[in-house]
Amino acid sequence: MKKGKVTNGNEPPTYQEATAGYEDMEAQFAWDDKTIRQTFIRKVYAILMVQLLVTVAIVAVFSFCTPVRFFIQTHPGLYMASYLMFFCTYIALTCCGDLRRQFPWNIILLILFVSVRHHDNNTNTQNNTTYSLITTFFFLQTLSMAFMMGFMSSFYNTKSVVLCLGITSLVCLSVTIFSFQSKIDVTSCHGVLFSLCVVMLLCSITLSIVVPFGYVPWLHAIYAVGGAILFTLFLAFDTQLLLGNKRYTISPEEYIFATLSIYLDIIYLFSFLLQIMGGGRE
Repeated sequence: MKKGKVTNGNEPPTYQEATAGYEDMEAQFAWDDKTIRQTFIRKVYAILMVQLLVTVAIVAVFSFCTPVRFFIQTHPGLYMASYLMFFCTYIALTCCGDLRRQFPWNIILLILFVSVRHHDNNTNTQNNTTYSLITTFFFLQTLSMAFMMGFMSSFYNTKSVVLCLGITSLVCLSVTIFSFQSKIDVTSCHGVLFSLCVVMLLCSITLSIVVPFGYVPWLHAIYAVGGAILFTLFLAFDTQLLLGNKRYTISPEEYIFATLSIYLDIIYLFSFLLQIMGGGRE
């Protein structure tokens, strides 16, 4: 009978070391890892679908409801308040690693702002408080970004908004299928993405300098096309991070960060498409 590897010292062996030589147990370990990864992917896309539905609903209200559209267009301060709220909640969710990993169950309720308290032997007041903070941050982050997209869409022709929503959906579906089926490892191209981000930053600085002296349509069009391409690549990059079979991957505990990354990729892609093909209201 084969025995597992014994480690020196007082430290207990790892699972892989203890099951070394036991083919059945090693196969079970690989199967468990695959199951966890599949559950993680389903969880991310379930939350993402809720976020996108909320965003599309708000964009539709701001685009089709005339009184609402008139109100938000005459109160631009609401946009700045939404942007400030988004920025603060985004920093809180991305920079506070321990904050976004608490209570990995009932995560879909986060988007609905329903704070579920789990009272068992391992639950304490600090964990409940942290979960409430995650709920608040995630809820406010989604609503603030949805409000900003609704505000932006209200200045464009309704047909253009619907067209950009359809194109964004097709692009996201195509990129998702490509990321799951392709053998090309986009996660290894992070250096290229960083370089493109620098180029986009320089373009935005150039636009901010040129615009006060006069609007240049072709320069803005180049910037919008570049942004759409960049966030399409980011969507493929973040999608492949979920799979766990590429050079770089993301931990199943980071479902909040994974969902947030893909959601922002889609939102920014839509905003750049709107700048490219959106026609202003008369």
